Parts: sequence; C-alpha cells; structure tokens
Amino acid sequence: MKPIRMVDLISQYEAIKSEVKSSIDNILENAQFINGPDVKEFKSELANYLGVKHVIPCANGTDALQISMMALGLKPGDEVITPSYTYIATTEVMGLLRLTPVFVDCDPETFNIRPEEIRKAISPKTKAIVPVHLYGQSCAMDEIMEIANEYGLYVIEDNAQAIGCSYTSKDGSVKKTGTIGTVGCTSFFPSKNLGCYGDGGAICTNDDELATKLQMVANHGQSKRYYHDMVGCNSRLDSIQAAVLRIKLRKLDQYIANRNNAAEYYNRAFASVEQIKTPARDFQSEHVFHQYTLQLDDSIDRDGMVEYLASKDIPSMIYYPVPAHKQKMFAELETRTGDLSTTDWLTTRVFSLPMHTELEEDQLKYICDSVIEYINK
Repeated sequence: MKPIRMVDLISQYEAIKSEVKSSIDNILENAQFINGPDVKEFKSELANYLGVKHVIPCANGTDALQISMMALGLKPGDEVITPSYTYIATTEVMGLLRLTPVFVDCDPETFNIRPEEIRKAISPKTKAIVPVHLYGQSCAMDEIMEIANEYGLYVIEDNAQAIGCSYTSKDGSVKKTGTIGTVGCTSFFPSKNLGCYGDGGAICTNDDELATKLQMVANHGQSKRYYHDMVGCNSRLDSIQAAVLRIKLRKLDQYIANRNNAAEYYNRAFASVEQIKTPARDFQSEHVFHQYTLQLDDSIDRDGMVEYLASKDIPSMIYYPVPAHKQKMFAELETRTGDLSTTDWLTTRVFSLPMHTELEEDQLKYICDSVIEYINK
C-alpha cells in the first residue's frame, strides 16, 4: 500500500508530469512569465468551463475576495453577512478594508450558511452577503439570491472549495457555483480541487461593467498603462501557474468523479456506525468533496481518534477549530454576532479524512477499518 497522504499531489503529478514539463519548458524558452499566452488561454477556457462571461485571474483566493469588495465600492463601516465557520481569509479581507463582518450560523447538516439567519441579520448598513460553499457543496443559492434581490445586496460567492460544483435552481436551470451571485471568487492553492504549483486565484462575473472594475483593481487601478483611475493592487496569476491550471482544468471533471468515488466508499463503510454522521447531500447541489468531513457524537474522543489514526500513519485534520468570531484578530474590530450555537458545536465534533484524486481501495479500506477499530475499542 502506498503511503496515505491528506492530499496526494505527488501521485497526481506523476500522471501529468510530461504535460506539465512540456508546458513549463515552453514558457521558460519564450520568457513570457507574466500575462503570457497561457494566462489568456486559461481565462478563456475557465470562463467556458464555468459558463460565465468574464474571468479575471489574480494572485490568490484572498486577493480575489479583496479585489471584489473593492471593485463593488464597499466602504469602511459597511456590513457584510458571512458565516463564522470558514477559513479566515473570507473575513480577514473585511478587516483589512474596515468593513463590519456580521457572523451568522451554519446548517448542522451541510455546514453552509443558513439563509434564515442571513435574513435575521440584515440591517440598514448591510451591503453584501458572502456565502462560502464549504467542503465542496453549494450553499442554498436560490434562497440567498431571493434575499439579496429583495434587499438590494451584493452576493460575493467564496467558491475556493467548490469549483466545478453544479447547482440546480428550483426553476430547473443549472449553474456552476461562483457564477450565480454578483461575483465569484476562487483559489488555486495547490491542495484545492483545481490547484496550481504555487499560489493563484480568480474572480468571475457576468457583469461587464464590474468585470472592467475588477480588472482595473487587480492591475494598480489602471485601464491604460500609467493612468490610474482608482486605488488598486498588484495581483496577477503568472504564466507557469496558468499553464499548470490549463492541464488540470481539462481533467477536473475526472478529478471530481474520483473524489466522489472515494466519498461513496467512506459512506458505505460508515453507514451502520451510529457514532458517525457522514456528509449530508443537498438535493439541489452536486458535491465535489474538497474535504470529506465527519461528525462524531459526544461518546467519541475526537482528539483521541486523530491521535490513533496518526499512530497508524493515517493523516486527518480538524478544520477551523476556532471559528472566525472567536479569533483574536477581531477583538479590536467592529463585528456583529448572532446566535452561533451550531458553529460552536461543530468546531468540537467534526474532523476530516484524507480526500484527493488518487485514493486507492486498499488505502480507503485501511482508513475505514482503523476509524471503526477506534470506535469499537
């Protein structure tokens, strides 16, 4: 059995090594490191895959969020409704821009932001909602868009963990996550479902005017070289990363299928284990399984489980043990917080098993057997 990794980028690379080396060699030989042909081609190919009009590549997913908020004209003191149960980048950029995060609770089944909590949190200062498609499954976008349209709010989708996920609206239309709201943001961090070999990110929108502003903000606030119409930043996806992403984008649907196969194996193995709750599936959303996250009941020592698996050379992770509303970084910043009892409970009970495109059946069996062994000790 191969060594088990939380994310096996080594095995994934072996399968695409020749393509990657050829593409990178071509860039090195032509010295088109910034805004080269691969960046332009990747923009077009990703837009086509997502079914969206505009893709603006940038340096990372955190920049994607910040650039979006800047281009939308959000000002200090504006309130932005967001989940607390997420990676800190989602709310970190709000602190940088001196916006006011309004933390609301998540659904105990899907881990995603609850639309009813969004509605309760709206105030005259509310300007935007940032739903996070956590662990690879879409938020309830029909309800979120209804609320946004009713109150005239922007919707900034944090799609860093769910690229490739399809969402079926109640009217039967199907869209990729990240293309439903005002703007969508994603990350190409190496461990993501579509990951490069460094840092990278992208923003997408169907709004022509907003796309122009997003591009300007990402490029020093300029639409013409040396003419700066607004305060911007310097956030670019380099050609080498774009070349890697072009190769992986062509394989993304197969990568998603591999992840789903692994998730189904886990689901079958744990179906009769009462102390474990496997990931819930929203009937309107596909699941691309960026993570495979279990809930353990109160009878199981979660830290003991993690230690036991580690002793058997099985990695596991406790993601977001400290939710955003409890982070020290917000102690001196203005925030609003509602009832976050589900968030607080989940941070004590969830943990994630290895999930990636290269998991093999003997590895999956060993992982599942080991989890069940610990429970039955």
